[in-house]
Amino acid sequence: MKFAYTILYVESVTETVEFYEKAFGLKRKFVTPENDYGELLTGATTLAFASRELGASNFKKGFEPISRSSKPFGVELAFTTENIESEFQRTIKAGATEYEPLVEKPWGQKVGYVLDNNGFLIELCTPVKIGT
Repeated sequence: MKFAYTILYVESVTETVEFYEKAFGLKRKFVTPENDYGELLTGATTLAFASRELGASNFKKGFEPISRSSKPFGVELAFTTENIESEFQRTIKAGATEYEPLVEKPWGQKVGYVLDNNGFLIELCTPVKIGT
C-alpha cells in the first residue's frame, strides 16, 4: 500500500489552489474544467482540493466542513523549509492567519502554525536534523 493523496474539501477550489501557489510556492498540477477538483505538485504524495459539493456527492453520510470561525481540526499539513522566518511571513502576506508564532523546540527545530484561507491548520517548520 502507498499513501497517495491528501484531499481537503473546500468552499472554492480555484481560490484555494491560488492561495497555496502564493503562500507556499507550490505549482498547480491541474484544476478540472468544473473547478470542483484540483491538485498541486508536491512530490510523491498529492495535495488535492475538492469542492464541498463534490464531497457531498461522495459521502452519503455527510461530512463536517471546515470553518474559519471555529478552532481548526486536530489535523495539520506540514511544510519544511530552511528559510523559516521569510516563508512564515510570506504565508501571512498571502492571506494565512498566524495561529501560533515561530518557536524553537528543545531539539533545535523551529516551528510555527498558520491557518490557510479555509481554516485548515498548517505547520511550517525547519527539517528535523537527526544526529546533530
